[in-house]
Amino acid sequence: MSTTTTVTVVRPGALTTVQDTGRRGHAHLGVPRSGALDAPAAGLANRLLGNDPGAAVLETTVTGCALRPDRPVTVVVGGAPCPVTVDGRPAAWGAPVHVPAGAVLDAGPVTAGVRAYLALAGGIAVAPVLGSRSTDLLSGLGPAPLRAGDVLPLGDSPPPDAAARPAALPGAAPWPAPPAELVLPLRPGPRADWFTPAALRTLFSAAYRVSPHSNRVGLRTEGPPLERAVPGELPSEGMVLGALQVPPDGRPVVFLHDHPTTGGYPVIGVVAAPGLAAAAQAAVGTPVRFTPG
Repeated sequence: MSTTTTVTVVRPGALTTVQDTGRRGHAHLGVPRSGALDAPAAGLANRLLGNDPGAAVLETTVTGCALRPDRPVTVVVGGAPCPVTVDGRPAAWGAPVHVPAGAVLDAGPVTAGVRAYLALAGGIAVAPVLGSRSTDLLSGLGPAPLRAGDVLPLGDSPPPDAAARPAALPGAAPWPAPPAELVLPLRPGPRADWFTPAALRTLFSAAYRVSPHSNRVGLRTEGPPLERAVPGELPSEGMVLGALQVPPDGRPVVFLHDHPTTGGYPVIGVVAAPGLAAAAQAAVGTPVRFTPG
């Protein structure tokens, strides 16, 4: 008889994926970083359980998901706020919750933000690929997005006191609220000279909004197009996390964790990584403001 705890997916939600801290160091192979888009939220959920900081969690998108463990397990649901139930009874959000064997833990639709994180004691123990358990939606590496009936193994649970210590500390879970306005500090370059001075003024002064076409690859914006000074396109060159690429329609796209590692559209600037956690929780229609940084 197996001693491995497993959870069965009862309701996969719109898009739920396995994510950890990502697979760094493989861009030269065309493999992006991936990993949890809201890394601080995923890390805090693991901390509250006493998990290893890099333990794999589930990242949901807007509609949440539901799981049934075959053995008792402790779970933290954090990130975007959402209702949490165990067999239909209300349970805590943002704090450890005990889920009995056979009970259904349901993280419902978010009430704000975009992505909730489900950390389970021991972490999701699917097989790693290139050193990470993360789902990469661009390349297809890692486990597929969750489907109803999927069975996920868990790792060994941390010692009981490891989960109790952080949970007992007052104010130990300062979950940031999803942004009412997304402010992204931007360092111009490397291709800022491909745009007119008026375009840079527009970028730092105009009102943009989060487009419904945003995903884990990039946060797309709606707003005034940026005027090009140089026509045509570049030969493909390396792209980094946070690159602000400007496609032919002139509306900037912030590259997130599943971004392509090369591209031919000019990058007008780069958003520093610390600003990207808020981008992960910026719902469709959220105002976006770029600031010199």
